Amino acid sequence: MTTHGHLQALSPAELRDYRAAFNAAQVAMAVVDAEGLVVCCNDALGVLLGVRPAELRRRPAADLVGLSSDSRTWDAYREVLRGDRARLRCTRRLKQPDGRTLWAEVTVAPVPDTGDVLLTVTDVSDRRELHARLRHLQLHDPVTRLPNRALFFERLTASLESSPYGEGATGRIGLCYLDLDGFKAVNDTLGHRVGDRLLAAVAERLTECAEAGGTHGGGHLVARLGGDEFAILVEDSTGTEQLADLARAVLAALQRPFDLAGERLSVSASIGVVERAVADASATCLMQAADTTLYWAKEDGRSRWTLFDPERNATRMTRQALASTLRPAVERGEFSLEYQPLVGLADEVTRGVEALVRWNHPRFGTLTPNRFVAIAEEEGSIVQLGRWVLRTACRQARRWQIDHPEVEPLFVSVNVAVRQVWDSDLVADVAEILAETGLPPRLLQLELTESAVMGSAGRPLQTLRALSDMGVRIAIDDFGTGYSNLAYLSRLPVSALKLDGTFVRGFQDEAHANPADETIVEAMVELAHRLGLTVTAECVETSGQASRLRRIGCDTGQGWLYSRAVAPERITEMLGGLPRHAAAAG
Repeated sequence: MTTHGHLQALSPAELRDYRAAFNAAQVAMAVVDAEGLVVCCNDALGVLLGVRPAELRRRPAADLVGLSSDSRTWDAYREVLRGDRARLRCTRRLKQPDGRTLWAEVTVAPVPDTGDVLLTVTDVSDRRELHARLRHLQLHDPVTRLPNRALFFERLTASLESSPYGEGATGRIGLCYLDLDGFKAVNDTLGHRVGDRLLAAVAERLTECAEAGGTHGGGHLVARLGGDEFAILVEDSTGTEQLADLARAVLAALQRPFDLAGERLSVSASIGVVERAVADASATCLMQAADTTLYWAKEDGRSRWTLFDPERNATRMTRQALASTLRPAVERGEFSLEYQPLVGLADEVTRGVEALVRWNHPRFGTLTPNRFVAIAEEEGSIVQLGRWVLRTACRQARRWQIDHPEVEPLFVSVNVAVRQVWDSDLVADVAEILAETGLPPRLLQLELTESAVMGSAGRPLQTLRALSDMGVRIAIDDFGTGYSNLAYLSRLPVSALKLDGTFVRGFQDEAHANPADETIVEAMVELAHRLGLTVTAECVETSGQASRLRRIGCDTGQGWLYSRAVAPERITEMLGGLPRHAAAAG
């Protein structure tokens, strides 16, 4: 062993002790000079590399342990040799003479006052294998042994970040996101043990489908994202047809019965399919689109696959945007009312008006009720909005009554949602608003849909009776579209029926009139009159329709023939021309 620097100052006994400790050490070590050549090494390094220690002298240390295999490590190693860096530590895969490989942790650090460096090599194969096993457990689902959510997103992110110009790359990516229909029932009736077996069996079939549809010699990644949710990632997809074929194959595979622990089970799945250019995708957006599309598949009837539709998604996003801003919009005063006249068919005199709410949305412009009322009912703001509409309409009707005493006052008709009856004290609200505005109860008509009124019992019926007792008119809107219990109709406190526009539209083609349409409407009008109810026909657009409705005996008409819904100022102008004999609401 050649000595350098401070080693030359050691006594012979100290030098022997140094050499003995160096050679007896269990850690493989070598002293390397400033040129990167091995000065000396211990027996442990020779054993690790399968070479006699003497044969390693004067050989480049970097070649022995792979320090020159990449430029970054090589530059760091040269810095340590020059004394410009305190330490280098890296992990290398070393090939032994017998062909076996091992993973080694290599450390290079200067030996003080010598100009040499000390190279140590530690076999970390067992540690690395344990780490790999732990990582596998961490990234795989224990029930199905598929990659779990963490590994799926890791792979998805890597796919989106990889170069789209490699060999076989298409620059596109696809995803099938599915869950099992009715899986909870399996767990609830047969237990989680059978449920887990079913999940494992489903995983096997999904893997078979993915391997059959794979490209580049390998299958697509199948992962269990949690519960009964699975995903199949298609890297370098060739288009939507490839994803559609895969989705069809998955549905067909899952429709075959499963035999599990003496139980024969049949399941189905709903699948959301997304395919797009990698450049237009992010992991978050891709999963949001897949989740949305899976919801559509379930909404469309389950046991099916659905392809992501940008237009349908835009509608959904608009719906979400409206839902999130509806409640504060009432407080900000973004709503207004327009009024459509209800005209007597016999004399063409306006008897009343229907109040129709408009949302003057700062982003989407003026929205009609069909765009937001159902949303308001779902998330509960219909009570607040309905109260505002009722108060505003009553205040306006009272203003017309005061400003135009020369004519019989118009009644105002206001739509009431079912949820307003259940979730608020509608009777108290109406009483309070009538008292506050001074509008006589007979000049207020409340419209409820046929489905809300027919079959009413308990609280809704009590509410209708209380309102009727108060003097408020009750009208059934869109009559003829629901499941009417005509016998029950006579026991309801209803004043008017509004025939749905589909009946009136059947009168448009006068040259080829359908006699059945007229017969049906005539029967409904006659029934209503026998019950003491007035009848309003909606969607009257032509004079021919008005004539036929007048001949049948319909009382009032509403539609573009007379006027669209207009601002209250237009109704005010119209009132100035009404004759003195204009009929009252009763």
